[in-house]
Amino acid sequence: MKTIKLPSAYTILLAIIVLVAGLTFVLPTGKYAYTSKDGSVTLTPQQAIGNTDSHLLPVPGSYENVKSNPQGFFEVVKAPIVGFYKAIDVAVFILMIGGFLGIVMSTGAIDAGVHQVLGSMKGKEQLMIPVLIFLFGLGGTSFGMAEETLAFYPILIPVFRSAGFDAKTAIGTIMLGAGFGVLCSTVNPFATAIASGFAGISIGDGIMVRVFMWVVLWAITSAFVMRYAKKVKNAPSEEMLEQADTATPEAMTGKQKIVLTMFTLTFVIMIWGVIPFKDLGITAIPTLSWWFDELNALFFVSSILTGLLIGMKESEIAGHFVNGARDMLGVAFIVGISRGITVVMNDGLIIDTVLHYAEAAITGLSSSIFVCVMFFLELFLSIFIPSTSGLATLTMPIMTPLASFANVDAHWVVTAYQSASGFVNLFTPTSAVVMGGLAIGKVSYGSYFKWVLPYLFIVLIVILLTLGFGVML
Repeated sequence: MKTIKLPSAYTILLAIIVLVAGLTFVLPTGKYAYTSKDGSVTLTPQQAIGNTDSHLLPVPGSYENVKSNPQGFFEVVKAPIVGFYKAIDVAVFILMIGGFLGIVMSTGAIDAGVHQVLGSMKGKEQLMIPVLIFLFGLGGTSFGMAEETLAFYPILIPVFRSAGFDAKTAIGTIMLGAGFGVLCSTVNPFATAIASGFAGISIGDGIMVRVFMWVVLWAITSAFVMRYAKKVKNAPSEEMLEQADTATPEAMTGKQKIVLTMFTLTFVIMIWGVIPFKDLGITAIPTLSWWFDELNALFFVSSILTGLLIGMKESEIAGHFVNGARDMLGVAFIVGISRGITVVMNDGLIIDTVLHYAEAAITGLSSSIFVCVMFFLELFLSIFIPSTSGLATLTMPIMTPLASFANVDAHWVVTAYQSASGFVNLFTPTSAVVMGGLAIGKVSYGSYFKWVLPYLFIVLIVILLTLGFGVML
């Protein structure tokens, strides 16, 4: 039987633009009154027409019908372009991150760092698992490490076999390690940053919740894989013994150590720049209140400094930076197209109508139930929109105002979104990362899914408890 293949994210998002434009002809149109958090700025429903300031929130119960403005063929064609203009700060940020990662990845420093850890773990094979899960989890939570993990399967599977484990142990270490990190994205520029930008909040808002989730899920993931590894080692199969490999990992070079130092320092500075220490009651550390302009400059400068410190020529720095940015063009375009959906809904004056219907649906819900409903809604949408950045751009302009109706801080909606997206990507067969890793390890999807099902259930419970009780606290 031929496998069913979903259209690309671009096609799905363009189809949604056409669908939404059609809805502007049939749905009633209306607007809310809008106000700032401190009440210093207030717009009536008529004044709010054309408002795109994400810092202004709709006033519950203020919805009024206004004159319709249906979106036709030309509005649909222009929507992705206008959306790209409106999301240019996010798009540039994506390209800057891509350029920085292009220089870092060209040196092989990330691979070498993992090799170095493997070399130091000889004779302590059981400890190798939580350490590697920790490292892959850091990659997932900091820069959304996903496709990059595919390079580690051919390296780690033989190493794990030589240590008495099997391919599934290596797959669990890599796939679940990076996967739980992405799920708990603390400062992941392709999830947290994009979602926070469209939610009108700082990347640092809610970071302590995501750090808590990261620590808990690191312990759970490590325990799950280690429990299986112990079982495998006590009863190794003949295939494992035949395929054992005693290859010795290579040592890191001095240049790779410099690159890893710069990589770590850059993300530490980024975290410092976005965390609102003042709001957390911490006065000893200055609050920088950085946003996309400052973060773009940080990654741009770090790219150049990293190249110069390891002796790259000017042409090499430029080449690797451009190649890295080129790899992220698809993500930037997805953000633009996704934003085009919001453009059509705003210009067609139906986005507030959708909010009005949703307001009626959530009225009376507790904050805990509301945020869990948001999680399951994002979970459903992420099945059809596999792009993390596309899902953030599409849903945040709608979900964030809903959070204000339920008296829930916007960062909970961001956490619910990225938890849902990350959870689906732990097992979805439409993911190239999942299916690619299983193909390299020669493990069937059915075998993998049956194995991780108890783990997925535990992760789901942790997410719901964190969201539900966290909102109450």
